[in-house]
Amino acid sequence: MEETVLVQLHALARAAAHPGAPSGCPCAVAVLADRDDGTVVRHGRLVLKSHAPGGETEALRARVGVAGLPALAEVLLPPLPNPRAALDGRVLTAWPYGVPVDPEDPGAAPWEEAGRLLALLHRTPPPPGLPPMRAPLKAALAVDRMRRAAPDHPATATVLAAWRTLAPQDGPPPGPLALCHGDFHLGQLVRAPHWRLIDVDDLGVGDPAWDLARPAAWFAAGLLPPEVWSRFLGAYEEAGGPATGGLGGPGGDPWARLDVPARALTVQTAALSLAKSTAEGRPLDEVEQVMIDTCARIASLRTELAPPASS
Repeated sequence: MEETVLVQLHALARAAAHPGAPSGCPCAVAVLADRDDGTVVRHGRLVLKSHAPGGETEALRARVGVAGLPALAEVLLPPLPNPRAALDGRVLTAWPYGVPVDPEDPGAAPWEEAGRLLALLHRTPPPPGLPPMRAPLKAALAVDRMRRAAPDHPATATVLAAWRTLAPQDGPPPGPLALCHGDFHLGQLVRAPHWRLIDVDDLGVGDPAWDLARPAAWFAAGLLPPEVWSRFLGAYEEAGGPATGGLGGPGGDPWARLDVPARALTVQTAALSLAKSTAEGRPLDEVEQVMIDTCARIASLRTELAPPASS
């Protein structure tokens, strides 16, 4: 985001945090994110988000409205009154500040709480008129971005080969449609004061298995320990989550529901890694290379993305 617009965004955040107060305050101020899909700034206990330009404004409003539903008050972080509708052609939304998951302490990550929150979200009837959740679209967009940014990278062909195993499926999803987050990962959790899900930009109606797909993909790639995956999936199913049909219990096989979304998230992650590393002129890091290697396994086997035998 341009520096002048960012200064304006900070000023709006301050005004929203201290309506009518004189200038000057001791509040913590920070840019929490500045990407093509949105810029997020913090002023004290308030967070102001400038959403991606050119988006579907009515769809975004519907999604933000869901975050304000009383039935989801313990699941989604609710929005605050909007200080201004837009800035520089971007829709603005305001939110309470929440403490994110500590990336330096992976052992303390709230996997069980994440599973429970997703189950509660999936069990809540979606309001009428809500658009589809955007997870499948985001996977396709990531592949398109890789094609543009890294057409000549030696790993691009590997990722595309894995992508071709995901030809559009005929018929409806294997499970029931539900209210879905659309972009779940641990960065979408904050404590305010208890754990809640944030970022509703991709929320909508769809197959809830896609909300489990990123942890499933990391587990299958060997990046998420089996005991952590079991804690997450067990908490989800114990809370009545419908995505796997209860197939994660003893003797069950949740991959009947999770295979396609997990493969898609593997491809999405690998594609974005190639696009970003190429743009930054750097080699792939260890985790990024693991996702490329997993794409190679998907392409060679052309079967379900099951975890490695060592897991």
